[in-house]
Amino acid sequence: MSEKDLDTANKIKQAASALFLEKGFGRTTTRDIASAAGVNLALVNYYFRSKEELFKTIMMETVQGFIGQLHVLMNDQHTFEEKVELFVSNYTELLKKRPDLPIFMLSEIRNHPEEMAERLGIEQIIKEAKFFQELAQRCPDGIHPVHLFMNLISMTVFPFIGKPIISVGAGMDNETFILMMEQRKQLVPQWFLSMLKPQTEG
Repeated sequence: MSEKDLDTANKIKQAASALFLEKGFGRTTTRDIASAAGVNLALVNYYFRSKEELFKTIMMETVQGFIGQLHVLMNDQHTFEEKVELFVSNYTELLKKRPDLPIFMLSEIRNHPEEMAERLGIEQIIKEAKFFQELAQRCPDGIHPVHLFMNLISMTVFPFIGKPIISVGAGMDNETFILMMEQRKQLVPQWFLSMLKPQTEG
């Protein structure tokens, strides 16, 4: 792809990304995207074939960017507790910016599980990351560390998946929901760490 083509494709992605966030996938049209990007409709279809393919491209780039950061975080020099806090904080910020991401991920995992696991490097994270070695040392006897990692992910992600029902059921507007998510940046690490054995000295 030439530099001009790359620039045009990036302008389309940036425009689409902003519109998906503002209006949601369903209410965003290809014509909206073309107008926001300052290109004609045919170019959007030329570079990305469909709105669905464009959405998938944006979401996969977002996920892969986050996973790249996660690889670094899980192997850096932060303490175990700091890694947990940063994981929850970073993931929460990502989901605030990309509320459609969990549903996209669930769909892709269901339809293409092996491809998604390979693209995201899940096996490498679980088998090689320093975080998992530390987690295994802190796990209660007889509990596999993956159990606890699933808990950490679930406590962080599920509120965003369940937001439509939770918000209606609790009479909660978006501002209140976001405030609650900010509070969970502190609460989820506390809840997660309470499931583990205390750190031993030495």
